[in-house]
Amino acid sequence: MGVSRGKFFLVIFSISILTAGCQASPGAEAKQPGKRNVIFMVMDGTNSDVVTLARWYKGGSLNLDKILTGGVRTYSLESSITDSAAAGTALATGHKTVTDAIGMVPVDSEGRSEKQRRSFRPVVNVLEAAQAEGLATGIVSTSPVQHATPAAFSSHSIARDDFDDIGEQQVYQGMDVVLGGGKLSLIPKSELDDGNLEKVPFGAKDARKDGENLVSVIRDKGYSFVETKRQMERASGSKLWGSFAYGDVAYEFDRAKLHPNQPSLAEMTGKAIDVLSKDRDGFFLFVEGSKVDWAAHKNDPIGMISEVLSFDEAVGEALDFAKKDGNTMVVAVTDHGNSGLTIGGRTTNKTYAHTPIEKIVGPLKKAELTVEGAVSELKEDRSNLKSVLADYGLDGLSVDDFSMVASSKDVGGEMVKLLAEHANLGFTTHGHTGEDVFLYSYGPGKPTGLVNNIEISKYIADFIGMDMKGVGSKLFVNAAEYYKAEGFDVSVDDSDAENPVFVAKKDSLVIQYPENKNVRIENGKATELSGVNVFNGEEFFIPVE
Repeated sequence: MGVSRGKFFLVIFSISILTAGCQASPGAEAKQPGKRNVIFMVMDGTNSDVVTLARWYKGGSLNLDKILTGGVRTYSLESSITDSAAAGTALATGHKTVTDAIGMVPVDSEGRSEKQRRSFRPVVNVLEAAQAEGLATGIVSTSPVQHATPAAFSSHSIARDDFDDIGEQQVYQGMDVVLGGGKLSLIPKSELDDGNLEKVPFGAKDARKDGENLVSVIRDKGYSFVETKRQMERASGSKLWGSFAYGDVAYEFDRAKLHPNQPSLAEMTGKAIDVLSKDRDGFFLFVEGSKVDWAAHKNDPIGMISEVLSFDEAVGEALDFAKKDGNTMVVAVTDHGNSGLTIGGRTTNKTYAHTPIEKIVGPLKKAELTVEGAVSELKEDRSNLKSVLADYGLDGLSVDDFSMVASSKDVGGEMVKLLAEHANLGFTTHGHTGEDVFLYSYGPGKPTGLVNNIEISKYIADFIGMDMKGVGSKLFVNAAEYYKAEGFDVSVDDSDAENPVFVAKKDSLVIQYPENKNVRIENGKATELSGVNVFNGEEFFIPVE
């Protein structure tokens, strides 16, 4: 049967439209002229219902809504449900890895001994690759900056909880801007006097074990070191380090009442962009809204809403800059789901079709603080329990409910259960979940469609013009193999267990590489390297220029 000319062109037109709508791939868009910037943002531990709930709570659209472009698959190397370390590593490096590993992947090579097959090697992240291209770099988070996700973009460790190693690497990594929490991992216990011990969230035992004062190192490296919102706003210069809490920065809903000296995530993001955008070669900025995840682990809907809206304001800062600049890619994702929050739960089994949004949002709007903020105000004798409950939107409880909370060892745990019931919300777990999550992106070269978490770094590398594999081959050379090939005797000096050093000796020449520093020492003379020395507990990996 023949096809008319009109129908032929209609078919061609339709095909072109469908093709234009297909998922882009790395390299699909031409490189942009001039300097290029990337702002990579992660809203930790956020499932789709949380975003919906935050939108209803706000009563209007989110900045994120404008740039929804696809979805992200989140599984890790060995689990259908990832942890933040493996997820952060996948996003930052383009490599799947195992639980707890930060910027490290397992070595399962037949050419190695049985003992070595489960050892780990470092892999380059997008921030390090951007530095190699001459871009300014920075990280921002509301958690301690040493926490899993920001750590994956700025360090390498086989254990996500090793804040000492992670923190030291970050200081010697050469980033231009670092803003967030985590001061405790920068100072030794001797710097904590009796007057501020009560402010330390994890206890003085979590101060640095190696006795090093990294705040002094930070200042010596030329950073403006700031600890309050006002100091951050006034800071000038091209290098800025802000530590606004010993541990994590406060939830946004708690900040104004309880921690007014701390900046918001949006304010930190805006300041970081302001500093980094002055670089003539462009910049890479990583931003994490860390505590949606923390609130989700507690099943606290107020904390979750607080941090989604806080993150959304930070996205607004990024988009404002990107739209004016015209050559900035913005990518925003969550690394995994958490809690299985549902709008509707057992209380709506038979009434879901007759549940106006006020039945959901109304009880939530009564809360002024997150459960963490409210419980932090509770006196030891619990004499102010009624006002604490009211701060969390739980005024007017029945006698039975009040008695249940008053007698509980876990006051906060009972409070979140009651509020979820009042607001007709459901939770399936206090842990992570394995669903696909939303992808948000804007600007030239942006990823779209359903992508795997390991693919996003490839879009970024292509847009900036980075050879991540090539950079990694120079940043992380096996030190023993390299120096043995040059005729050196090699060893690891672990006489100071907290500060192991790789040593290579040949005749009168002694070369040392201290762990976690960007330093090479040749016969006592130190020189700076392009990256940090990484020790996996067995082997050193070093930069070779």
